[in-house]
Amino acid sequence: MKEKTQAPATIARAKADTRAGAGTGAAGLSRVKRPKPNSSQSHQRLKKVREMLAAKNAKDAASKDDSNEITTDRPVLAGKGLDSSVAKARSEPTRTHTQKKATTGLSKLQQKMQQKLKGARFRWINEALYTTTGDKAFEMVQGDPGIFEEYHQGFSSQVEKWPVNPVDIFIKQLQACKPLVVADMGCGEAKLAATVGKIHTVHSFDLVAYNSLITPCNIADVPLANSTVDVVIFCLALMGTDFIKFIREANRILRTGGKLKIAEVVSRISEVDAFVSELELQGFELKHKDTGNKMFIMLEFVKTKPSPAKLVENPGLLKPCIYKRR
Repeated sequence: MKEKTQAPATIARAKADTRAGAGTGAAGLSRVKRPKPNSSQSHQRLKKVREMLAAKNAKDAASKDDSNEITTDRPVLAGKGLDSSVAKARSEPTRTHTQKKATTGLSKLQQKMQQKLKGARFRWINEALYTTTGDKAFEMVQGDPGIFEEYHQGFSSQVEKWPVNPVDIFIKQLQACKPLVVADMGCGEAKLAATVGKIHTVHSFDLVAYNSLITPCNIADVPLANSTVDVVIFCLALMGTDFIKFIREANRILRTGGKLKIAEVVSRISEVDAFVSELELQGFELKHKDTGNKMFIMLEFVKTKPSPAKLVENPGLLKPCIYKRR
């Protein structure tokens, strides 16, 4: 009997509670019990957040250091002249160690490719000088003096491989002579004048004034008077297709009895006798021939008479010196 009287009251209270929860909206939901989170899971989440923050701080610090390195390693120019590469570097994201290394120096492969490009450029200039006339070569180099610089850098690297440099032979010969007037035709860096200039009066001619000792000109037309020189030297300098004009110019400036000294690459002269005969037609007489060096031939002539008035060119007597492509 007791249970029957209590049941309606219990049901009524339950309904009242339901109505109260529905009337309070969100407040009513707050009364719903939620399961408590596992403590080990909370610890893992907190640890992960801390790790993420630490990683972000480290990244920010690295970015700051890298930015400082970029701005100090490269010059910064003010105003309109601001270095675009610096501006670009400032906007770039943090670079890796490998990227930094690539910007501060060339790799071995890059260095090798750079050397190949320099070698190709030297071969192109060398071939152009050997396969054109003296006046066109002079015009080309005067229009871009950098060509001459590039050529002589490549030429110097070739000279280092030679067992002997012909210009050193001429220097030794002149050091044993009394004072003379010398014309160094196609003088390069004017090593001869720099070495024996205190003993002899040396006129140095080439396409560009590489230094103050050199007079730039086409060596088929040098600024010297007739019959004023004792020795004319062509050390690997008969490069143009009109080289006979160079020989005739040597004849013009030489005194009768003056010496013409020539050093040439052996492979350029396919028929030495034919070459000598041509120079004899231009007013010279062969006095000495040295073929002891496997790379170079040394010829010494004496002027006996003026060159003939009529010019007959024979470019086939000298082959162009073309370096092999590697």
